[in-house]
Amino acid sequence: PTAEVDLSTELGIFRAAVPSGASTGIYEALELRDKDPTAYMGKGVSKAINNINSIIGPALVGKNPANQKEIDDFMVQSLDGSKNEWGWSKSKLGANAILAVSLAVCKAGAAAQGVPLYQHIANLAGNKHIVMPVPAFNIINGGTHAGNKLAMQEFMVLPVGAANFKEAMRMGVEVYHNLKNVIK
Repeated sequence: PTAEVDLSTELGIFRAAVPSGASTGIYEALELRDKDPTAYMGKGVSKAINNINSIIGPALVGKNPANQKEIDDFMVQSLDGSKNEWGWSKSKLGANAILAVSLAVCKAGAAAQGVPLYQHIANLAGNKHIVMPVPAFNIINGGTHAGNKLAMQEFMVLPVGAANFKEAMRMGVEVYHNLKNVIK
């Protein structure tokens, strides 16, 4: 299941969703699952949603969504506070809850700044030189959820030499289908 957030400001409603993954690496933040075997085979996210509605949401009322880092640090360090040997684990409130809120805050922050989302993210990162992102193509799946013995979870190609997005899309699709024919 997916944790979805609707964040409301005077500028509108900003929605973000975080799906649950099939597998979790040992260094990843910890999503919160219900572990109730009678619903969604224990993989429900009602606890994460409850944390959004009862803990995270009320604590963020009145905060400026343009202050992304301040809000993210507040959610991770003050509201959640959980750590493991690799850092902030987000296990108390759930990484799925925190990330969904963070993404919605990011969208609201862009609106508050009056800029497109990509520009807001570039500004947050201190990136003055913006270029069109290159599409990434997952061409072979591996890892524990793929049902094979490949150690890598995903093999991806990025058509970095393309002149534009349309050409990059074509390159990626053609590589994928040609590889499919070779592997058969």
